[in-house]
Amino acid sequence: MPSTARLAVAEHLLAMLAESSTEPRQDLQIEALTLAVAADLPVLLWGEPGIGKTAALNQLAVELDLPLTTVIASVHEPSDFSGLPVIGADPATDGVPLAPPDWAVRLVRQGRGLLFLDELSTAPPAVQAALLRLVLERRIGALQLPPGVRIVAAANPRGSAADGWELSAPLANRFVHLDWVHDPQVVVRGLGGVWPRAELPRLDAERLPAAVEFARRAVCDLLTVRPELTHRLPSGETRRGRAWPSPRSWEMTVRLLAFGSAARSSREVLSMLVRGAVGDGPGLELLAAVDRMDLPAPEDLLADPDGAVLPERGDLRQIALDAVVAAVRSRPTLQRWDAAWALMARALQTGSPDVLVVPVTTLASLRRPDWEVPALIERFAGALEVSRRADRAAARVPAAARAGLR
Repeated sequence: MPSTARLAVAEHLLAMLAESSTEPRQDLQIEALTLAVAADLPVLLWGEPGIGKTAALNQLAVELDLPLTTVIASVHEPSDFSGLPVIGADPATDGVPLAPPDWAVRLVRQGRGLLFLDELSTAPPAVQAALLRLVLERRIGALQLPPGVRIVAAANPRGSAADGWELSAPLANRFVHLDWVHDPQVVVRGLGGVWPRAELPRLDAERLPAAVEFARRAVCDLLTVRPELTHRLPSGETRRGRAWPSPRSWEMTVRLLAFGSAARSSREVLSMLVRGAVGDGPGLELLAAVDRMDLPAPEDLLADPDGAVLPERGDLRQIALDAVVAAVRSRPTLQRWDAAWALMARALQTGSPDVLVVPVTTLASLRRPDWEVPALIERFAGALEVSRRADRAAARVPAAARAGLR
């Protein structure tokens, strides 16, 4: 067989290996990435080399039907992002314009696309400074990128990057940071030829006004109570190169919450995005505040205990029940006390008895001498005793383990 024929067979085999398909599959990383892309926010994927960041971006571009433009930041000069000076016929009159690179011109001609800034953590500080205007204002020299262009970057942690640098605080604060990790099941399925499908979130048009109001209220309420979170520049160089709170990143968070609400995104996806915008601590505080926003008002629960809808999550259910007990304590009457017991009975029917131990015990302590004990209180005796026994047994396990180590 001639050499050309053998190469043709080899190329055919390579083409067969390159063939793959996609399938609908829940992937929280991809959901978070596509939501941020839909919100037109720059995203930075952090992950070890070989984890699949570049492959994910190529797949994303194909699924979203966006032309992909890859730029390796570390091999470019600062002038490649700020614009190359070009001397015209009369610079004294017309000045010296800054000409954009060819890839930027192609993006403008296409009117849409996915700009992938790869190996961002290997870019030296001068190049990072030149990227500031590109990432925030979408400008390269005198050229303005069109609204249809989305920006995604990828970086390796400094310890695993080739001649890596920490990201500067101004550049880091312009991105939504997502930690990219591999899922063995996704990898195995993908190596078999089927990868998860990346799809833009489905936004409910009827929810848009409520989504905007919800996002603004959540962020503004938190910053009103915790104004010190409005701007908090980390002290360490490494932490400055990741997500941290500033007015800019809180504005990004408002947008992410609004898009997440309109798309009915899961709490896990919202958690990844919010913490990726303002950092873990402020992000978790915001998520806790959002949870409290969804809690029913104590007075509403007392007004209709039989028809009350309690939170499904155990921690939120206990917060709601504790709030009801606090409301009875602040204005104790027999009618409100009886209503609280009816609500506790409903909670016992619809959830775990563990969350009732504290609120029921506290509610019982609020009884006045002239108040009769409700008949339904007997329902709690067995359930609460079982819960207390379980707690005592759980406490004995570590004690026994410690005794065995002596």
